[in-house]
Amino acid sequence: MLSVVPMRAHTSDKAEIVTQLVFGECYEIVGQDANWLQIELAADGYTGWIDFKQHTPVSETYFREWKEARHPRGTELLRFVETPEQRIPVGLGSYLPFFDGEAIRVNDERYSYSGQASDPNVKPGLPYLLEIAKLYLKAPYLWGGKSVFGIDCSGFTQQVFGICGYQLPRDAYQQVEHGQEVHFVTQAQPGDLAYFSNEEGRIIHVGIVLEDQKIIHAHGEIRIDTLDHNGIYNATRKYYSHNLRIIKRVEL
Repeated sequence: MLSVVPMRAHTSDKAEIVTQLVFGECYEIVGQDANWLQIELAADGYTGWIDFKQHTPVSETYFREWKEARHPRGTELLRFVETPEQRIPVGLGSYLPFFDGEAIRVNDERYSYSGQASDPNVKPGLPYLLEIAKLYLKAPYLWGGKSVFGIDCSGFTQQVFGICGYQLPRDAYQQVEHGQEVHFVTQAQPGDLAYFSNEEGRIIHVGIVLEDQKIIHAHGEIRIDTLDHNGIYNATRKYYSHNLRIIKRVEL
């Protein structure tokens, strides 16, 4: 088990990272090519390839139980899960399978965990979602990333909403199918998802609306910029970095 595992588009260490596995995620093997495993993530159905050396097998019973349960997520930048024999770092947004307040369970092995975690049985409020989003500030941009040490725009929104108990798809063009449209930027509320398109009209970017016409998003890093009817204005560089296409409101 590892803190983060790259999931690639093809069977090569040089291939594009399409997403990442974070600690505690489950997946199903759907193919194999030499030393590479093609997997499908249990949480969002995303597929890609991982190095077989980074594969952790679990029993069919455990996999079935994992899919049926709602799991807490780590809400601290970095903690550890431990047994007497090993210590594994787990980052913000990691899954904590079957966490009982003291330990998690992976297969039949228990690992102690003493950090903070989300409660999947409690409906989070908007202040909690915004608090979680701001924990990612200054996380560096990484295409395909989902961790605080490297994350992309849709990985960021997926992780924040996932910690708050709402499973979004992986990519921005998929996420835009969720929620109800907000017709004017002046009607946007904190926690809304703002989507941005390229010249061809394809959704290529997403961020989370904050108070006072601000937005938190991944652009070089997780940062806060100004949002208006044109898009995202980067005051540091004095230009519009993204063109606004639509705003959606997701009920947690």
